[in-house]
Amino acid sequence: MSGARRSLRAILAGVLGMSLAVACSAGTASVKTGGARADQDSARTFSFTYEAEVPAQPAGTGSIDVFIPLAVSDAHQAILRRDVKASIPGRETIESRYGNTFWHGHVDRSDGKPITVVVDYIAQRRVFKQQRLASSDIRAYSPSERKELALSLGPDRRVPISGPLIDRVRAELPQTDPSPLARARAIYDYVIDNMEYKKVGTGWGNGDTFWACIARYGNCTDFHALFISLARADGIPAQFEIGFPIPEDRTSGVIDGYHCWTEFHLPGVGWFPIDASEAWKHKERRDLYFGTQPADRIQFTIGRDLELGDGHTTGPLNYFIYPHVEMAGKRLDNVKSRFLFSEFPDADVAKKLDLRGSLEK
Repeated sequence: MSGARRSLRAILAGVLGMSLAVACSAGTASVKTGGARADQDSARTFSFTYEAEVPAQPAGTGSIDVFIPLAVSDAHQAILRRDVKASIPGRETIESRYGNTFWHGHVDRSDGKPITVVVDYIAQRRVFKQQRLASSDIRAYSPSERKELALSLGPDRRVPISGPLIDRVRAELPQTDPSPLARARAIYDYVIDNMEYKKVGTGWGNGDTFWACIARYGNCTDFHALFISLARADGIPAQFEIGFPIPEDRTSGVIDGYHCWTEFHLPGVGWFPIDASEAWKHKERRDLYFGTQPADRIQFTIGRDLELGDGHTTGPLNYFIYPHVEMAGKRLDNVKSRFLFSEFPDADVAKKLDLRGSLEK
């Protein structure tokens, strides 16, 4: 435990240092009181709350398993604090295919009361801008790279990479030079030019390439399913990522729902971020969203068709962002959830986290 505390202190000290450096270099606080954020290069520090409530089930019925995705630190975000409070016993565990972290709660029998889970975060998100292209030659993927990236090259249940429909759409793509970067840009532009962001009727929101090709509209999952199908069909590794948006036009409030995006891989360079649905909504940012991921989000999980292990018996999850609950081997769909955020200036980080006391202990 003492080693874990030292590690946490080191992380917090490093992130606080970066926060203060960003604030000083910008010359102003990184949070605006209204309107769009002007500085797309700023890191953002905020609290985020994930609430879930399973309605009361008849006493004695069960068993009940509750699965909640958890955000973790990675190259683009630092989770400074994460507190899980639940009305039933549970533990953190890791999904085996992609390494996603989640909380799993279990009771053998319902006590007739609702089950509540609240996860409070303090997080810092950094801009992800792929800047290595100018000094890197784009080359073919090596056999070892293809093996390492295998999960990002194959099909998912709703994201095919071959067949008549995929072949037809690929034939519509413009001719470019054969480099992965040029091909990915052509696919990105095709998706934006041939899809419409709207949520009408049913069928959208499943991240389904067939739906995207036929209906030509949907939300972020549908935009990026189409991109991933076409990229992988062209031999370009691409992965699905999902989390929540952190609004740029306000500093606190309720978040309506998830947001997802994609990264594709360039040999000798690494992962390259794109956000085709946001580019469709914000035409002026079309070039920005090809290669830059603003600090306007928090990531929770990656990948599709996820199996969560013990207690998960109803088949792979299409994607994992909302609570997944099963009772006696059947999925419960009436689970309530709410998501909130509150952003604060970097100068307040030490006060919010009580870092001085933490670092002295």
